[in-house]
Amino acid sequence: MEQEKQKAALNLSLVMGDNALILGHRLSEWCGHGPILEQDIALSNIALDLIGQARLWLSHAGKLQGGKSEDDLAYHRDVFDFHNFQMVETPNGHWGKTLLRQFLYDAWHHAMLQKLVLAQDEDIAGIARKSLKEVNYHLRWSSEWVIRLGDGTEESAAKMQDAYADVWPYVGELLQKDFWLKELDQWIPGFTADEILAQWWKTVREVFSQANLPAEPMDWLYRKGHLGHHTEHLGFILAEMQFLPRAYPDATW
Repeated sequence: MEQEKQKAALNLSLVMGDNALILGHRLSEWCGHGPILEQDIALSNIALDLIGQARLWLSHAGKLQGGKSEDDLAYHRDVFDFHNFQMVETPNGHWGKTLLRQFLYDAWHHAMLQKLVLAQDEDIAGIARKSLKEVNYHLRWSSEWVIRLGDGTEESAAKMQDAYADVWPYVGELLQKDFWLKELDQWIPGFTADEILAQWWKTVREVFSQANLPAEPMDWLYRKGHLGHHTEHLGFILAEMQFLPRAYPDATW
């Protein structure tokens, strides 16, 4: 039983950590390129929050794997060893696409952390408590922007429709009731994946109704980023992110 719990904790930590790491990297690409200074700084701060969360989750995963470090997991794994959702590795595109992707992930992330803070595993609960304080702001910020653009000018509304067409097909992976999600009932008695999905839908429908975007289920492809199946985009991210540590493995910072 203890071995099963440790495996479940590792699966959870890798999914949460890899999502935060890869999305944080994507958002960092906006630094210096945001539409206005205030929002450029806001998105850069969200990227930093996610990288900080990734450090916590990957440090915990490394401990569960026998003493690996966060750097080992971030810089010395290949594409097929990453467990992030495909959605977070997709290119940023225009401002509206980045914001819609961010909101859809924030809604899921927030729902997950609200449950994880109740975990009996204090390591998991502690990371979740710290992360939730930051993700409360992330969700509020991305929600406000999706509404502002979706219910804004003719051009901004068109941009959000374009973003919707690009991002919505990736949502299915967030909604799959996969093994790593079902295992959470080992720490949260009575937990069900349906609770996460119901909260996600509630948040999305509330925001989309104000942003003039449809929020209806579709025949999503079953994407398997959390199982190591990724788009070509992740390889380019890792080539950039991992170059220095791999080129100079003995370097200290």
